[in-house]
Amino acid sequence: MLDALDTYQTPLADRYASEEMLKIFSPNTRYRTWRKLWIALAEAQAELGLAITPGQIDEMRRNLDGIDYVRVAQVERELRHDVMAHITVFGELCPSAKPIIHLGATSCYVTDNTDLILMRRGLELLRQKLKQLLEALRDFALKWRSQPALAYTHLQPAQLTTVGKRAAMWAQDFLLDLEDLNERLSKLRFRGVKGTTGTQASFLRLFGGDSARVEELDRRVSEKMGFRNVFRITGQTYTRKVDDQILHVLSGMAQSAHKFTNDARILQSFGEMEEPFESNQVGSSAMPYKRNPMRLERISSLSKFILCEALNPGWIHATQWFERTLDDSANRRLSIPQTFLAADAILILAVNVVRGLKVYPEVIRRRISQEFPFMISEDLLMMAVAAGGDRQVLHECIRLHAMKVVEARRSEGARNDLLERLAADPLFGKVRQHMDEFADPTRHVGRAPEQVEIFFREEVAPALKALGTREPEGELEVRV
Repeated sequence: MLDALDTYQTPLADRYASEEMLKIFSPNTRYRTWRKLWIALAEAQAELGLAITPGQIDEMRRNLDGIDYVRVAQVERELRHDVMAHITVFGELCPSAKPIIHLGATSCYVTDNTDLILMRRGLELLRQKLKQLLEALRDFALKWRSQPALAYTHLQPAQLTTVGKRAAMWAQDFLLDLEDLNERLSKLRFRGVKGTTGTQASFLRLFGGDSARVEELDRRVSEKMGFRNVFRITGQTYTRKVDDQILHVLSGMAQSAHKFTNDARILQSFGEMEEPFESNQVGSSAMPYKRNPMRLERISSLSKFILCEALNPGWIHATQWFERTLDDSANRRLSIPQTFLAADAILILAVNVVRGLKVYPEVIRRRISQEFPFMISEDLLMMAVAAGGDRQVLHECIRLHAMKVVEARRSEGARNDLLERLAADPLFGKVRQHMDEFADPTRHVGRAPEQVEIFFREEVAPALKALGTREPEGELEVRV
């Protein structure tokens, strides 16, 4: 047998995702859930009158754990069927219950229902991490809600905003993701007990044609597994559109995260803010001075992975034939767990970055000073017109001074002294005394500070309160 280091290992497990998410999609969780589903089916069938004894059910319960994976692999090599391999091994542990394990069911009874259970648990874990991210963004945005900063359109300096307002924009994207996640969780339905092609024919035979008991079986099993809602209609599988809907929630998180990293990385290149950088951290193997935005780049990288991976369910659903084809199986074994693991890693990194995001106000002020005089030139024009000046003459005056400033900046590296030039120009003599006051950047951020406060108070706070106080089971650790 190959040593573990001689075989491929997914970085999602080795480097990025949390132990909690890895556990959700682990073999033990998956196959123990299969056994729980067989127990739930037998319990409900016995409750509704089938000849299944308490001893058989107790035997199954006693053997819920301790799956012999070596034996399962051996049987699967012979049968070429994973579910039958697990049924066989479970039956060997439970000789009295063996005749009634999986009674009336098809493989998708355990595979599909388990996938729904695992995705629900994964969404619940991601929701708690989204909560932590929104809390971190709230704290950051409120702290910096009044700090003026350059705003950009087309990646060109436009007017002013504030550092906190921009963070609120990031938070708004993640809040929309949280709303989508909540919506998807609230509507998530169980496949339930449907039989080979979804008609429940096998269960109808078991209950002697009694439709009411078949429907009650479906309801009881779903309830035992923690689902209030169950699909009324399925083929052999639940509709794969559900996978598409769920993974697009994760894709939405990746979109929000990538947008955040784009903004933050550009601002780091400007020197206005910086992701956490530890004292012993190495930025480059060749350039010792580098402080690269490693965490933000990793978020960006994993986000691209999710955006691609989330396309899989749409193709799977679109190309299924009638009640089902098995060409979904291998794909779903990869795309669903890996997308959840990557989303988990992204949120861990995002929380870490936002909690440690460092802002450099002096750099921001210096950068504002290079652009701000241009931004308020129209306002100065209006002020001078109101004081009796000729709009066309004043406009030409500003244009000529501005062109000289641009030339001096580009050829000599000079600072932007447009306001001083205008203050010295006789055409602006009547408004000269008001220029310094008017040139205060805090007077030109509009309602940004107020918008930040209102947004977090009226939109984010109720959403966080609705989630309660439960935290994820482990620490949000950036492993490498």
